[in-house]
Amino acid sequence: MNPPNPDSGNTNTIGNDDTQPNHPRPKTILVASLNPVKIAAALHGFEEMFPNTAFTARGIAVPSGVPDQPFTDQETLLGARNRAVNARAAESGAAAAVDFWVGIEGGVCEDPSSGPADQKQTALLQSFAWVVILGNRHALGSDSEQNENEADSIVEGKARTLMYYLPLETSRLVRGGMELGHAEDQIWGQTNSKQKNGSIGLLTGDVIDRKGYIQQAVVGALIPFRNPGLRF
Repeated sequence: MNPPNPDSGNTNTIGNDDTQPNHPRPKTILVASLNPVKIAAALHGFEEMFPNTAFTARGIAVPSGVPDQPFTDQETLLGARNRAVNARAAESGAAAAVDFWVGIEGGVCEDPSSGPADQKQTALLQSFAWVVILGNRHALGSDSEQNENEADSIVEGKARTLMYYLPLETSRLVRGGMELGHAEDQIWGQTNSKQKNGSIGLLTGDVIDRKGYIQQAVVGALIPFRNPGLRF
């Protein structure tokens, strides 16, 4: 596997890009982020679900259309969807040779069991992420399937990661306007932890790291593509 390419301008690329004449073109995944953890999580999620297919993944910087720190479940899902849609708008069509567009957005929300609004300052925030994948329902089938079955029909797969609680120290900083990654860096004395093991890795001692945390949701979002005969 090739490491992210630091010289690729506004994109990072990883994966198998073998385009020998006797090999089919690897399916290309465009991740709406330049974060190497997110790109790797997307690639490995696809490889887990479709082990007999070659993939390559690269990143692109696009807007999410939501605040840097989404603060509700709905806002976080919207950010992930906007990223996938904007990545597709930036690179689609035959010339782009992109098969899937992936949006990943992390967010927080209040615990619905935490009580009245005036008690929120002493309640813990919940943390999670949404993954949205756009692609053709039959993109992983044979060429004849793609040609005969709505080849131009783009469908959406989506899934949410597990939810976990943030400690009060982090919750207070995030409520005060700090992005989660920066809050965790401050509390744990880290630098750019969101491009490493992330909040989940810091809190679990890397029993779950950020890549694995996101990768599981990528697998969940690929369910419609693994089951093209079913409607989701």
